[in-house]
Amino acid sequence: MNIKSLLLGSAAALIAVSGARAADAVVVAEPEPAEYVKICDVYGAGYFYIPGTETCLRIGGFVRYDISAGEEGSFDGARATDVEDGTENDTWHKNARFTLKTWTGQETELGTLKTFTETRWNFGNGDSAVASNATPSLNFAWIQLGGLRVGKDESAFNTFIGYAGNVIQDTLVPYGDFDSNVIQYYFDAGNGFSAVVSLEEGSGAGTPGAYGRGTIDSYVPHVVGGVKYTQGWGAITGVVAYDSNYEEVAGKVRLDVNVNDAIQLWVMGGYGSDDNLSDPTWAIPAGGRGFFKQWGGNWAIWGGGTYKFNEKTSFNTQISYDEDQNLGVAANIAYDVVPGLTVTAEVDYVNEGDSNWTGIPAGEDSAIGGILRFQRSF
Repeated sequence: MNIKSLLLGSAAALIAVSGARAADAVVVAEPEPAEYVKICDVYGAGYFYIPGTETCLRIGGFVRYDISAGEEGSFDGARATDVEDGTENDTWHKNARFTLKTWTGQETELGTLKTFTETRWNFGNGDSAVASNATPSLNFAWIQLGGLRVGKDESAFNTFIGYAGNVIQDTLVPYGDFDSNVIQYYFDAGNGFSAVVSLEEGSGAGTPGAYGRGTIDSYVPHVVGGVKYTQGWGAITGVVAYDSNYEEVAGKVRLDVNVNDAIQLWVMGGYGSDDNLSDPTWAIPAGGRGFFKQWGGNWAIWGGGTYKFNEKTSFNTQISYDEDQNLGVAANIAYDVVPGLTVTAEVDYVNEGDSNWTGIPAGEDSAIGGILRFQRSF
């Protein structure tokens, strides 16, 4: 074998080995493009698309810490109680709350499909707060397609006409119950006109309570209807409710006025029948109050307003009075320390009328208390 043949053989061997190695080479796949969360601005700030869907989701809520003192102003409805003798302790009331909210929205051929949920967790030192420490509460869980809403909501007797001011204790003279399963239809006629019809089940079944039977006791629902006219100057709203348990009717009318950018005022009047509201078949009679008409006597009035000192500070007040001479006064100063963190200091006063339903300790005619609230909203 000559040198030329040896060189040609070596070259052929090298080519063969190189070809084999090339055939065995690992091919690395190109990475798939990452699917980033996309902002959804169709329904307002804070929404984003759930990856892989056309549904927009928003998550929010707040963390709150309340400190109160006095005989009125106990946000948990009771003073701290001695577990040995059941007497009231002369001490602070404390309550911590975490609230989680979710919103979803999606456009469909039948209109906008929306949901809303709100769940609350509490820890406090009053009687009712002790009970609420055990389990979370589901305050809202509804589905809405177009104008049709079904699920757990608050009664349209309150939500459609509005709550009684920007004070913490807005029910010193109560203006209607809240929790209910509902079937509702909202109608927007344009030009500021809107309406609602709501079939409601109420709440508070099984045992007699302060306001008698709340949940319906037959297949006939409570019925609420309302109309509203809204313009830049404010709004005029009216709601009417039929209590199917007691076959009674209650209604409220409200006027909101935007005086200017700093001052907003409102007044609301309520009237309800009470011919059938004393129920002798219950251990505790309804005492002239039903699921909707919870004020004393046939009529009641609430009024108040908000004054904004500046972008951070506002003054809020409410005065309420009913035919049974129950009087409630609440006022607070709310201060936004930084965006999302608000501190509110409130003073509440109530004077008991003829019906003894205000929660004032026995033997007293009036009570006063205060609340200091810290709330971080997100």
